Amino acid sequence: MSTGNVFRYAVGGLGLALIGLGAWLVVAEPDPLGVLVWLAGALVLHDGILAPLVFGVGLLLVGRRQRGLWRGALLVAGCVILIALPLLVRPGAPPNPSALPLPYGRNLALVLAGVAVAAGVVHLVRRWRARPQRGPAVEDRAED
Repeated sequence: MSTGNVFRYAVGGLGLALIGLGAWLVVAEPDPLGVLVWLAGALVLHDGILAPLVFGVGLLLVGRRQRGLWRGALLVAGCVILIALPLLVRPGAPPNPSALPLPYGRNLALVLAGVAVAAGVVHLVRRWRARPQRGPAVEDRAED
């Protein structure tokens, strides 16, 4: 058996073990139905809203060369929003006082701005590198 196959089976076995652990933790949870509803909601939000939105915006807004960059930035921003949104829209005080010790609305906006700035910088650097290089000026060639 080749090294690649051994690695593949080892990773597959680890994945199955982690799936089993996750299933056991869901069953051991006091409210397993709530956990399953949350997981189904996350699946619907990701596959039904986030992925098509990222795909559509990537198709509409940018050219082929930069499409992957902006899709990646949108995917990161969408995941950050999906993680932070439940804590931000929950009415009333959180049941755990340590759940919202910081201003998460402001921090979410800062993280999203950081993702946008980082993607913009990468975009500009790529455009700068791809620009055509100019040869020596006409006066310089006349002196040769």
